Amino acid sequence: MSAAEAVQDGRLVIEVPATSANVGVGFDCLGLALDLMARFSFEPAKHLLIDGCLEKFRGADNLVWTSYLEACRRLYKKPRQLHITIESPIPLSGGLGSSSTCVVAGVYAAWLLEEDGSSSGKVNQISSRDRQQLLDIACDIEGHPDNVAPAILGGLVSSFVDRGRTHPVHLNVADNVRFVGIAPPYEVRTEEARKVMPKKVSLDTTIWQVGHCVAAVHALEQGDLELFSSASLDKLHEPYRSRLIPDYEALRRTCLAAGAAAFLISGSGSTMLAVCDGDYMAQQVEEAVNGMVENHIDGLWVRVLRASEVGAQVLAE
Repeated sequence: MSAAEAVQDGRLVIEVPATSANVGVGFDCLGLALDLMARFSFEPAKHLLIDGCLEKFRGADNLVWTSYLEACRRLYKKPRQLHITIESPIPLSGGLGSSSTCVVAGVYAAWLLEEDGSSSGKVNQISSRDRQQLLDIACDIEGHPDNVAPAILGGLVSSFVDRGRTHPVHLNVADNVRFVGIAPPYEVRTEEARKVMPKKVSLDTTIWQVGHCVAAVHALEQGDLELFSSASLDKLHEPYRSRLIPDYEALRRTCLAAGAAAFLISGSGSTMLAVCDGDYMAQQVEEAVNGMVENHIDGLWVRVLRASEVGAQVLAE
């Protein structure tokens, strides 16, 4: 079924992947799309109605809605009232791009919906130039590209922003690479995670990060997890942010002992990723984390994930 056929009876459905920012040594520039998808439905309505999410997110300050309004303003389009339904399996504890999926969904809705709430007919026609405009708007709303770029483009994306324009480099992750997502039942706020980082870093640390970042990207492309194990060792943010996650050290030890090649903080946390070679090893790590006795964590979310080569897309029902 074509993308145009996905919009029926005035209903637009957009799916956006979860993302993991930084990927260890790529602070604020690397991001990875994962095969955990959030779905957003938009229908014309007489007044704003938001459902499918927690009650506290159903007001006019909802990020999908505010992103839609801001994108309409930037696209010189008149917004209209909508019924928005959010279906997201992404943990709200932070670190897997739950906010970025909302931003991207709102921006796409502004692009695809006409003022009467019907499809604009553009669902088949998002060119690379259009996608660039949507990326620039989403990046401006979010504040940095590390999550929104892979949410739109899929895969592993290295990005930088120059004079208001986001420059993404899209890369594919090797088929053997798996990620065990681990989200504890508490949040690490991004503002707090940024406060604990040093304001200045040494030349030695800068050289370390650049060399390791290039090697880490190559390792993920090639599926060389022995190289990634060394290349992903971060000195810029993880040594400081790990202190904000009470269970970080116990989980890191458990995952590495079970065979994970690397253990990363996803975004600013509290979600973490164990990077594994293949399904069998990922399942071993998942079972080890779920089976923790001495350092058992109630309410822990654990899921084996793959990189998603698919970014935001319009779906058929």
